[in-house]
Amino acid sequence: MKDLFDYCDFGDLKLNSRIVRTGLWESQREKSGNMTPDIYNRYENIAASGVGLIITELYSLYPRDTFSKYSNTIHYTQFVREARDLTDLVHVYDVPIFAQLGFVQYNKKTQQNMKIEDVTIDDIRKIQTDMIIAAQKFDFGGFDGIQLGLGNYYFLSRFINPNFNTRDDKYGGNTFNRLRIVLEMIKVIKDNTKLHINCRLNAFDGTTNGMTLTETIEIAKLLEKYGADFLQITLPRSPQFFTRENKEENPLIEATEQIIDNVNIPVILGGGANSQNQINEMLNSTNIDFISMQRPFVKDPSFLVDWQIKGNGESFCKTCNNCYWKKTATCHLRSCNP
Repeated sequence: MKDLFDYCDFGDLKLNSRIVRTGLWESQREKSGNMTPDIYNRYENIAASGVGLIITELYSLYPRDTFSKYSNTIHYTQFVREARDLTDLVHVYDVPIFAQLGFVQYNKKTQQNMKIEDVTIDDIRKIQTDMIIAAQKFDFGGFDGIQLGLGNYYFLSRFINPNFNTRDDKYGGNTFNRLRIVLEMIKVIKDNTKLHINCRLNAFDGTTNGMTLTETIEIAKLLEKYGADFLQITLPRSPQFFTRENKEENPLIEATEQIIDNVNIPVILGGGANSQNQINEMLNSTNIDFISMQRPFVKDPSFLVDWQIKGNGESFCKTCNNCYWKKTATCHLRSCNP
């Protein structure tokens, strides 16, 4: 039987458990971008808890992006040195750490939040170059990998989506062409860094003429073929979906299983789990091997320690989504602290 605390293979990496911690907002950095003792302490607590893999809070590619003031940044002179301190700290606990990279808007001088069809080939080359330079910084900073934000409503998720991409050049039209901007980046990153590449991808989006699970499976196969090492499956608005009030069955489980059946790289189920029994039941009733959690780590970065000691653990997170809506790295329900 599988257990969430299994020591297991994850591609060519070794994980201390099947739990992947995925971050979101970073509210504890200094205004200059520098990391603070609170950030280092939080990451150390997560690494020491028994987590398998850490994916950082979002690093926003562009300083003027809509999420940049709620996110990490690479745009300060001490970034590589501080990143190396952070990754060295996490590696003490034999935990790999990936940097999450994405952006929502592409802005060019007076043109703000440009539509996909208005982005020129020169703009595409700039985006690719900026992503590759960021990846090189993460490599210098000691990260084991990078997570490319191709899901939710980030820019690249819209670029690969036929509902938003109506281009008639080689970066529009069929699935391969819409994904070309990403595939070209993956090749360069793999050729020039030691980073593993994890792609965070929507299972489907539910929009008219948008992404279906069938096309997502095709995209997953292409990402694997062109060098992606791992996939993480999500929903466009996953934090809003996964609440205690929403009693529907997690729609990602069946979709993730179908994607797993069609690729030969590890696939992570993103979101929706909050108890030890729930996760173990899922692991043993499906072909899913890895589960991502975000908000339980916001509530208590060390909750996995109690789960290992006591068994049958349940997160103290109430899935109120205040950390999401208020865009912070800390829980707002102080009265519910364990």
